[in-house]
Amino acid sequence: MTWVALKMLMGNSNRYLSMIGGAATAAFLIAQQLSVFCGAVLQTATPVWDAKDAEIWVMDPNIRFFDEFRHLPESQVFRTRSVEGIDWAVPYLYVVAEAKSPNGNVHTIDAIGLDDASLVGAPRQMIVGSVDALAAPDAVIIDEAAYRMFWPDEPLLVGKQFELNDRRAVVVGVCKQSPTLQVFPFAYTRYTNAKALAFGKRRSINYVLACAKAGVPADTVCNRIKSQTGLKAFTRQQFAWATMLYHMRSTGLLVNFAVTTFLGLLVGISLCGVTFHLFITENLRQFGVLKAMGVTNGRLVGMALTQAAVVAATGYGTGVGFSVFCGELMDRTSKLAFYMPYQVLAGTALATVSIVVLVSLLSIRSVLRLEPGLVIRR
Repeated sequence: MTWVALKMLMGNSNRYLSMIGGAATAAFLIAQQLSVFCGAVLQTATPVWDAKDAEIWVMDPNIRFFDEFRHLPESQVFRTRSVEGIDWAVPYLYVVAEAKSPNGNVHTIDAIGLDDASLVGAPRQMIVGSVDALAAPDAVIIDEAAYRMFWPDEPLLVGKQFELNDRRAVVVGVCKQSPTLQVFPFAYTRYTNAKALAFGKRRSINYVLACAKAGVPADTVCNRIKSQTGLKAFTRQQFAWATMLYHMRSTGLLVNFAVTTFLGLLVGISLCGVTFHLFITENLRQFGVLKAMGVTNGRLVGMALTQAAVVAATGYGTGVGFSVFCGELMDRTSKLAFYMPYQVLAGTALATVSIVVLVSLLSIRSVLRLEPGLVIRR
């Protein structure tokens, strides 16, 4: 009966393509919105993900996410270094600074102070210049967005100057910054320079970045830091997740994308429901003949599920493929976030199959109630 079911399904190419189009539209809408949501949430923790050398983040006990400003005294770096199992610990300062371009325009920029010796957390993708050049006086590395903000029509060059919190800043490099939800561009400098940008606050660091000794679990070291210093300590992944979860709970990201994804489900159910209903109506006579020949209702349901499986698989592949294509296009032409982990693929597959199976079973009900004699006489 599988061959008969497929023959009926593909007998009318226009109807068959319409059914696939409905399933593909549902898969595309769901996969696209979930991927954009995942990309947006991932970008909330960009600075944490980018500091790949920092296995452990130490902070004020009340901090809930990366952008929450609660400064610590510099002595906490030495207290962290004294904890058993710590290999190294360095300061990390994050300052929202006022930048004045050479033409007099004032902008806001996120300035990050890196440990003078190790430069832990420095950008890894340099377009021009070198990270080592930060050793020069007043040296900063800015991302491409900051450079275009200051000098929009000029080629990327080092040696240019601007003011950062009323202090001279010399561009020694331009880096490629990972996408972030923050609207402000980034500047990287040495910790001693960043302290001056913070106007000499007594509590002069935001975080202590650390790494555990070889063979010592980072979670174990985090627990020791908490008990010995009273500070909060996260592994890099834990802190990134804490930041992402905070934004999901405290902003409209989750609700907005949940509503859009739900609308995608409704659109998919509507399109698939209409096309499957028309398909069943057009093939009602054939189903009646099969019932008259002794085909049981269970077999008919099996045929409907076979047809649904083919439509769902083809529509899922088409919709997800088009979603990936659009995601790659957005990556190159816009700042819209797009990230498709395997969970999105699995969730989209489950949703697509559920939609197609549901509407096919609802549509087959008219066949199960059908009197074959009436159809044959017509």
